[in-house]
Amino acid sequence: MFTHRELFELLEEKSQRYNRPSFIETDPIQVPKQYSQKENIEIAGFLAASIAWGQRPTIIKNAFRLMQLMGNNPYEFLLHTEEKDWGQFQTFKHRTFNGTDCLFFLRSLQHIYRDCGGLETVFTKGFQIDNRVASALQHFRRVFFEVEHEARSQKHVSNIDKGASAKRLNMFLRWMVRTDKAGVDFGLWRGIPSSALMLPLDVHTGTQARQLGLLSRRQDDWKTVLEVTEKLRTFDPNDPIKYDFALFGMGAFE
Repeated sequence: MFTHRELFELLEEKSQRYNRPSFIETDPIQVPKQYSQKENIEIAGFLAASIAWGQRPTIIKNAFRLMQLMGNNPYEFLLHTEEKDWGQFQTFKHRTFNGTDCLFFLRSLQHIYRDCGGLETVFTKGFQIDNRVASALQHFRRVFFEVEHEARSQKHVSNIDKGASAKRLNMFLRWMVRTDKAGVDFGLWRGIPSSALMLPLDVHTGTQARQLGLLSRRQDDWKTVLEVTEKLRTFDPNDPIKYDFALFGMGAFE
């Protein structure tokens, strides 16, 4: 088994290897990367992250299709169109995410940007309850489901109160919050510090964390996210989630 120092050096080396612009070429983050306006980055990032399960080329293709259906300007689309004109989304499908879910997501995002100050405001208000990302995720979910929706759509926004690992939401927060010189994450949001972020736990990061002795829990749930993130904070308390690049890269590319 690795010593703490050996683990630190390995994680640092792998983070630097994968946290670079070439990472974007195979990652859904390329979808919001096409935009410069903050609100477009947020909306494109949220929608791309929301359908980020399955094969990555399919995720990216379908996320770009969503952007095209919104005229490649999602913020203007949500501000200046009405649901009666959204017929083109009824046939959208990504795995179990269908047209009904898509129309609800757009309706909820429209509510968030018209009435709630935008995604950053909603997540930050939740975080400010007790300076925990868990509270940000809980508050966001409450706001997101304030508008009318079918029960089926609830499964597409992780509920950590039921133990979900919230991989896609944590990945979205990493994109929006983390800032460094590598040029991958956006670092747009200032109200949530990088030190508070949680690992986007998926099959790659979980497998690698267990192989390296960073995780003892076998299931991929919220308690596991808490355990592994606390371990990563022992290597860098200010930016523990930079090691997402190391764990994911080792699992996906090696």
